[in-house]
Amino acid sequence: MLAAGSVGSVETQYLDLPKPVRLDCGRDLHPIRVAYETYGALSPRRDNVILVCHALSGDAHAAGSSKTPSGESTRDGFAAEDRDGTAGKGLGWWDGMIGPGKAFDTDRFFVVSTNLLGGCRGTTGPSSINPATGQPYGSDFPVITVADMVRTERAFLDALGIERLAAVAGGSLGGMQAFEWAVLYPDQVDAVVAIASTHALHPQGMAWNSIARDAIMRDPDWQGGHYYGTGRTPDAGMGVARMVGHVTYLSAPALDDKFGRRLQFADDIRYTITEPEFEVESYLRHQADSFVRRFDANTYVYTSRALTYFDLARQHGGGSLAAALEPVEARTLLIAFSSDWLYPPAASQQIHDALDGLGKPVEFQAIDAPYGHDCFLLEEARQTPIIRRFLTDGGAGT
Repeated sequence: MLAAGSVGSVETQYLDLPKPVRLDCGRDLHPIRVAYETYGALSPRRDNVILVCHALSGDAHAAGSSKTPSGESTRDGFAAEDRDGTAGKGLGWWDGMIGPGKAFDTDRFFVVSTNLLGGCRGTTGPSSINPATGQPYGSDFPVITVADMVRTERAFLDALGIERLAAVAGGSLGGMQAFEWAVLYPDQVDAVVAIASTHALHPQGMAWNSIARDAIMRDPDWQGGHYYGTGRTPDAGMGVARMVGHVTYLSAPALDDKFGRRLQFADDIRYTITEPEFEVESYLRHQADSFVRRFDANTYVYTSRALTYFDLARQHGGGSLAAALEPVEARTLLIAFSSDWLYPPAASQQIHDALDGLGKPVEFQAIDAPYGHDCFLLEEARQTPIIRRFLTDGGAGT
């Protein structure tokens, strides 16, 4: 029996694009395989499609229970065990938002989720085979951008016979993809739902991403990016990158509330420099250990670089955000969280003001919540009525 609101058991599918995709770096990439899942039913007019785009460490499995769950789950972030218990291992990363009666209601919409270009969960990326050598690309994989990810998604939907989107939605890097869709393909997107996202990562965010990439690339086992098949992988550097990234996704009050300065294993300190003493230290090590078992270090490096390159004003507006957003025809919903310092509400406010100044339909909702950037994954119940109303008001999927 299906749980209430569940899309049920799902299986990731794969599609090989028929043509090369031209990348911003000037290279044509081919072949490209795209991993994807779909939920709900496509309407006869093919006008009820919502594309859901994932953040840095996500994948195509956004909802339902995987028929072939991997050992580690994408639902491994802050408070995951409190939320999911032991049931979360096979669930999609946005299961609370996609399904019958949920924010992205599969009784109305045909929801499509893909693994982004450069990924390591079925879509072509650095760990894929380079046809020129017969070996994994490694660091010979072309440097990609968010726009390249979106062009790949556009080519994928073309192959499915889907011309228009009722909405593009995502949080964090997923929101960046949604903005890019609205700018690159303005006449093909009816609505944008961008959550905890930005038009350009601020310098502090860029700095933390740089530290994370350097942690990987300075690990001797990275081997210049060509570690596949060598028996050595940059797990130490990757673990540090995950620790750094994970802390940026949280707020100071959230960490204080969950861990404080509580000791992990004893009633008093044990005078050790090699073992974790405090709960927060042990938690970060757990995050690192589980992440390296499910994610590829090169994908982390490439995807982190892509999201730091993302800058709508630079790419599309000659330095002006308003000029970059001028082509947008989609209705836009922006959601941000008060404690998110990595993708702060001020960034969404700037997008709102630019769109509003252009006379574009835009709505901005700032939610007071304590968890930091991860609120977009944790505060599902508070986002759901906002998104459902927004999509209903626009007549999408009816």
